[in-house]
Amino acid sequence: MKRLTVLVILISVFKSATAQAPKYSNAFLGIGVGARAMGMGGAVVSSTNDIYSAYWNPAGLLQTSNKLELGFMHNEQFAGIAKHDFMGLSFAINDNSRAALSMVRYGIDGIPNTLYLMQNGQINYQYIKEFSAVDYAFIGSYASKALFNNLSCGANVKIIRRTVGDFGGAWGFGLDAGLKYQAGNYQISLVGYDVTGTFNAWSYQLSSADKAQLLATGNTIPTGGLEITLPRFVFGIARQFKLFNEKVSVQPELNFELTTDGQRNVLVSSKYVNIDPRIGLEIAYKNKIYVRSGLNKIQLAKDLAGVTSYQAMPSIGAGFKLNHFAIDYALGNAFNQGFLSMSNIVSVQIGLNPRK
Repeated sequence: MKRLTVLVILISVFKSATAQAPKYSNAFLGIGVGARAMGMGGAVVSSTNDIYSAYWNPAGLLQTSNKLELGFMHNEQFAGIAKHDFMGLSFAINDNSRAALSMVRYGIDGIPNTLYLMQNGQINYQYIKEFSAVDYAFIGSYASKALFNNLSCGANVKIIRRTVGDFGGAWGFGLDAGLKYQAGNYQISLVGYDVTGTFNAWSYQLSSADKAQLLATGNTIPTGGLEITLPRFVFGIARQFKLFNEKVSVQPELNFELTTDGQRNVLVSSKYVNIDPRIGLEIAYKNKIYVRSGLNKIQLAKDLAGVTSYQAMPSIGAGFKLNHFAIDYALGNAFNQGFLSMSNIVSVQIGLNPRK
């Protein structure tokens, strides 16, 4: 009877959280980091094996080939309006464990604040000021060998900081967890993001003049509150093929993202669970020159004539690696003439003190 009562309480809490959670809370953490991953359409949770694993699957940190590794990424979206950056550091603790510290920033600067544009019925452009809306994620990662052979596990602790000018902001906290299993040339992974739910606590600091101006212009006064990011899960499988005396390797990967925050326009859509597939391909020559392609965001779209068809967001990329330095480039939303413009992503990776 006690177990049944606990189960009912848990179900009630989950339903309440689902009802209160915005569907795209902390959406900046769903964009992805690293030009390699972005060139493969984000289908990398099984093949990731460098500092960018701290974001995609912390269990992949154990496959990093250097005891110390640095990574940096810069990405501009919407014709440079939005800036998306990543920086991270991973380091070996011992032969069976590894840790990383990383940061993600997504920001839009120079946003006009037109709250005081009109004064006494007159428009005065001198009252326009600019502000920034910036989202940060500070991530601490840890990866270790599991009890079973060829199985590694990892976890992230995330601290979220979101700011809207100097008049609003939120602090948040969340956890990620990942597993990665190596079976010959196959790699199989399962990653849970925001596994316990990520909670953002919003607060606003508005002056009396700001509040009066909001009311005078027909706006509501924002109040603080709790925003919940519900869990999402990604299952991935990758397979590597060696060709031409192992000079060329071909590695396709397939990922399935499962979300539980309400119905989305994805390939498999429902009110309770949505499945969004991602496909990636990487071709390498002597592990020095890389060519990549990917496909994600497969969804139904209606054109101006009212005709509904499936559309997707393709991506391409390339990379070059020399010893323990790598530079990668990706073109997101490549060849797609839809509403979203193409994104240019550049990332570098620097390895120090290689493993023996």
